[in-house]
Amino acid sequence: MHPHAQLIQTFYAAFAKRDAETMASCYHPDIRFSDPVFTDLRGARAGNMWRMLCERAPTLKVQSSGIAADDTAGRAHWEAQYEFSATKRSVHNNIDAKFEFAGGKISRHTDSFDLWRWAGMALGLKGKLLGWAPPVQNAIRKQGMRGLDAYEARSASR
Repeated sequence: MHPHAQLIQTFYAAFAKRDAETMASCYHPDIRFSDPVFTDLRGARAGNMWRMLCERAPTLKVQSSGIAADDTAGRAHWEAQYEFSATKRSVHNNIDAKFEFAGGKISRHTDSFDLWRWAGMALGLKGKLLGWAPPVQNAIRKQGMRGLDAYEARSASR
């Protein structure tokens, strides 16, 4: 197995254990992360997002598959099952991930999933009916960033 594929496997094995510190250690210091909610996280903020998500999701189950990588790029598919903390609704999200590497670490991580589908599971009827709409998707993004900002503020004061 290519070392970068092993790195991705380590990342998801840690995620399955909700071990955000190991996940963050797989990232290059100049990591750039994006997904449909957190569209541009850089550096420590990416690791903090995983720390926040792992803390908030005690019921989280993660399964990864299709892990492949070479010297410059990699990919994986992963599924997350959890209870969305804000609504206590059950979510089963399917995500495709792309990776780039630098210095033996993940330097770029892009997750892709259907935000409308996620909104339907996480938010219920409002998400099913309006989750496709840019104002609703932007509200989801703003709420996610507010949550990350609050998490980082609490962590800094500890």
